[in-house]
Amino acid sequence: MKGIAIGFSDRSKEILKRLKKTEFINEIFIGSSFKEDKKIKDSIEVFKPKQILREKWDKVDLIIFVGSIGASIRLINSLLTFKDKDPGVIVIDKKGLKIVPIIGLHQSNVQNIAFQISNLFGGEIIETNNSVERNILNVDSFGYQWAWKRSGDVKDWSKLVIKQSNNKDIFCSQLSGNNLWKNSEAGTTINQIWNNDAKQKDSIFHISEFNDQKNTWHPPTLWIGLGCERNTSKELIEDSLQNFLASNNLSPLSIAGFASVDLKKDEQAILKISKENNWPIKYFTTEELSRINVPNPSNVVLNEIGTPSVAEAACILAAGEGSKLLKEKKIFKSLNSSKSSSGAVTFAIAQSKNQYSPLTGEIHIVGSGPGDISYLTNDARKTLSRCSIWIGYKMYLDLIKPLKRKDQVLIESNLTEERERCEKAIKLAEEGIKVALISSGESGFYGMAGLLLELIQKINKEFRPSFEVHPGISSMQLAAALGGAPLMNDFCSISLSDKLTPWESIEKRIAGALLGDFVITIFNPQSLERKWQLKKAIDLCLGYRSGNTPVLVGRQVGRQNQSKSFFNLDSIPFEDIDMLSIIIIGNSKTTLVDEIFLTPRGYL
Repeated sequence: MKGIAIGFSDRSKEILKRLKKTEFINEIFIGSSFKEDKKIKDSIEVFKPKQILREKWDKVDLIIFVGSIGASIRLINSLLTFKDKDPGVIVIDKKGLKIVPIIGLHQSNVQNIAFQISNLFGGEIIETNNSVERNILNVDSFGYQWAWKRSGDVKDWSKLVIKQSNNKDIFCSQLSGNNLWKNSEAGTTINQIWNNDAKQKDSIFHISEFNDQKNTWHPPTLWIGLGCERNTSKELIEDSLQNFLASNNLSPLSIAGFASVDLKKDEQAILKISKENNWPIKYFTTEELSRINVPNPSNVVLNEIGTPSVAEAACILAAGEGSKLLKEKKIFKSLNSSKSSSGAVTFAIAQSKNQYSPLTGEIHIVGSGPGDISYLTNDARKTLSRCSIWIGYKMYLDLIKPLKRKDQVLIESNLTEERERCEKAIKLAEEGIKVALISSGESGFYGMAGLLLELIQKINKEFRPSFEVHPGISSMQLAAALGGAPLMNDFCSISLSDKLTPWESIEKRIAGALLGDFVITIFNPQSLERKWQLKKAIDLCLGYRSGNTPVLVGRQVGRQNQSKSFFNLDSIPFEDIDMLSIIIIGNSKTTLVDEIFLTPRGYL
């Protein structure tokens, strides 16, 4: 996405700088009515707004104004053309408290960006589109969130939206692509029908790979297998592919990628076409291709490179388990001697069971804080509004569920299903979907971040979805804050769960922390299955520290039944401690005076 932000005065500088750090704004400007147009102020260029808009209008996808709505409308009024061509426009007040999307709610995905900005700044989105209030799925834009591309006349899509706004029944025929969108609250408002009944319905949109349907979203499910003579021209490959797809009523918008033999890794025409269209290429060895049964093996190809099939076998392999060969191979040869169209190319097409677009997919590992939504960072809120799917342990999802929009989908799982959650998130991101993987507290402290990144490392970097870790407030931080300031000096955290870490290692860590006189925070202190570890750990502590060392026990911190209690090291009530508890053990300097739990830094 290419976006610019324009502020109407110096007072907008801080908002502009924060917008520049987001993924949807590339350049920022301060509008000026003075003659010194290109003077630089705090690394922000100063221009007349009309000049900037004339230069950038048809080159960007998004424009954000910081200032008056009236001034914004007057500036863009003469530039508006058609809603499918104009950039999206959002207006923000100088304090970032009001965010108003005014143009391009559908075509430019502006609505979703406005939600992200409102969460980033902690502001309120002023929504004039009735889809949010009435729980309506934006049928002409929601597919972008699912990595689909849209075809069909803009006027036909507009007619469908008008019918929807007039409470007419809207129907969908889905033949391919991810169907989790149906599980969203907004998705349930759409009537699902079989393709055979589609012709009988007027108010309908399609989700398929076909090219002849009105109002269609195209998931990336088609793998193009190809083989070619050495140095076949780019023009011949492109023209032949277009003809092959058109003759089979298949849309190029549904292409997931190319597949070929690894001997073609340096074929320049294929590489250029792949790069221009952002289509990944999967290469396979002749041994891998030879193991695939195909309807049209060739002895000529076998004698030439060592496998009876390239195009058919490669697309089947690329499409993966459960795929089917949709179109058998066809050979295209140049009909003239022109260098611009020379050589020969063979195509075949397989349809994958799952869509594939890893270069547009994203995984966001979100630390949701210890419980209450108030502890969720603005960065986490922005990220949650960006993602179509949230995956997490049910209890953690329930805590943040009030932030979910009606077009977003929750995937709940049970405790101990951490690997399954991560694998599901990766699979969905490989399909091109933006996914939030939820951890309570801070995802990098005994959370999901480590496991997710271990699994991500196993994926070829070339086909790896993007990922980002969003830090959260740990229960350790909140427990410490509730008690006072026990972590003011050096401290460490230790988990007593020996399900993944041998107890011998845990003992060594406790002994090391005690030897170094660290304040110790204990996670996972005790469960129904693990009864002896906490007693053993405290006995270790008593070997190094006095029995009157102050201890804080916090339980359900950040949640409705939050509590805190102070004890001495030799009087901890083991029977009252469980997995919802967190324990902070002071060091030799820690004091407890008037219920103020404090480890001095040494300032006095």
